[in-house]
Amino acid sequence: MKVLLATEKPFAAEAVSGIRDILEEAGHELVLLEKYKTKEELLAAVADVDAMIIRSDKVTAEVVEAAKQLKLVVRAGAGYDNVDLKACTERKIVVMNTPGQNSNAVAELAIGMMIYMSRNCFNPGTGSELSGKKLGIIGFGNIGQLIAKKAVALGMDVIIKTDEIKEKHQRWNMTFSFDKLYSSCDFISINIPATPMTKGSVKYEYLVQMPKGGCLINTARKELICEEGLMQALTERPDLKYATDIAPECINELKEKFGNRVFATPKKMGAETSEANINAGLAAAHQIVKYFEIGCVKFQVNK
Repeated sequence: MKVLLATEKPFAAEAVSGIRDILEEAGHELVLLEKYKTKEELLAAVADVDAMIIRSDKVTAEVVEAAKQLKLVVRAGAGYDNVDLKACTERKIVVMNTPGQNSNAVAELAIGMMIYMSRNCFNPGTGSELSGKKLGIIGFGNIGQLIAKKAVALGMDVIIKTDEIKEKHQRWNMTFSFDKLYSSCDFISINIPATPMTKGSVKYEYLVQMPKGGCLINTARKELICEEGLMQALTERPDLKYATDIAPECINELKEKFGNRVFATPKKMGAETSEANINAGLAAAHQIVKYFEIGCVKFQVNK
């Protein structure tokens, strides 16, 4: 089978080499499309491939239409909102992600953001410590669980917002109420996918309930945040802070109005470690091999 590695933001050389070894050992051909600049380059590259590995690259309906032989798309990472699932499903193209491979990198970034915001963005002045603070976690998958473990190691109290069976998370404090979570926690960490149900779910009426000095941490998706509500909450509460790995549309206005109370990475950095880069790429290659060898669809997201 012909496999396209389409990465506008390339994998590390070690990851590409590993992906090639895994695929070629299984008898597949690897084609590289790295650092491409235009949609037309991607459309041309997918014309005759059977599978493709992507990162944040967009697999739109147009790409699906151009990929006449495509059978499988693997998103090297957890989120897959950059793939048109409807178009793929209509063509019977299997879409997979690689959950867990980037999780530790994202969890470490979330903790790093908490420290950075607590210490006045490393500017002069008295900051505060994480120890003894309460952390609320929304989304308790691989990333949420790792954040919780690291936070506890730093002396934080963790509260999980969950609708799941209590016995599953016996070791953690839990709440079924957004109001209680926001009103109780010094930090809130957002770790959920962007879906029709979750988009805009982080809103004004919750944010203004946070304790004095409260800080929202978002390493998930910008669409989860109601930007108008965030702006209003930060305006009314000069003690609130916001740190995000995905700059909102209004980031320039936020920075102008609120200065160091708002921080956004220059680009999405959650998975930007050499370890996560390699892990996700190799996992994607292994999943492609298993799919064509035994029909394994364990990580399919468009069932």
